[in-house]
Amino acid sequence: MTPVPLEGRGEDSIAIGLISDTHGLVRPEVFAALAGVSEILHAGDVGFSADGGDVLTELGAIAPIRAVYGNTDAPGRPDLHERLDVLIRGIKVVVTHGHELGSPTPEALVAAYPHAEVIVYGHTHKPMITRIGDTLVVNPGAAGPRRFDLTPSVAQLHITRGHAHVEILPL
Repeated sequence: MTPVPLEGRGEDSIAIGLISDTHGLVRPEVFAALAGVSEILHAGDVGFSADGGDVLTELGAIAPIRAVYGNTDAPGRPDLHERLDVLIRGIKVVVTHGHELGSPTPEALVAAYPHAEVIVYGHTHKPMITRIGDTLVVNPGAAGPRRFDLTPSVAQLHITRGHAHVEILPL
């Protein structure tokens, strides 16, 4: 896949919202946690809300959104991609759910997507930031219904002058 460029606000810095595993729930805290981001990247298991509302439409009130499908998403949704390859301010970002690897680990993701400088994934529900060689690997955690006794969370990816860093934001 050819990376799709993303232009953001400002010359030097951009903030991208990262979210995963909403499973049909957009918590009210997400709006404050992702306020001011230029775009949101959703790493799968989007789901539909219990009242029939659409998670991506709700999140779209914050910023434009792109999403990949996860193992619990309905097949064939045209607004969900298998994987996203995005070029953000010169940084190659891959967004995947991770389920295609079974139980994704940072090492397995880097081996599967060696061209990426940042890999964003979901599936495990565990928030995590690590660096494998030159690749930053991040799981924003699960933002939806609380499972596995884990605190719901999202993340922000900040790219400043060609350098990427991530912060996890508990909800």
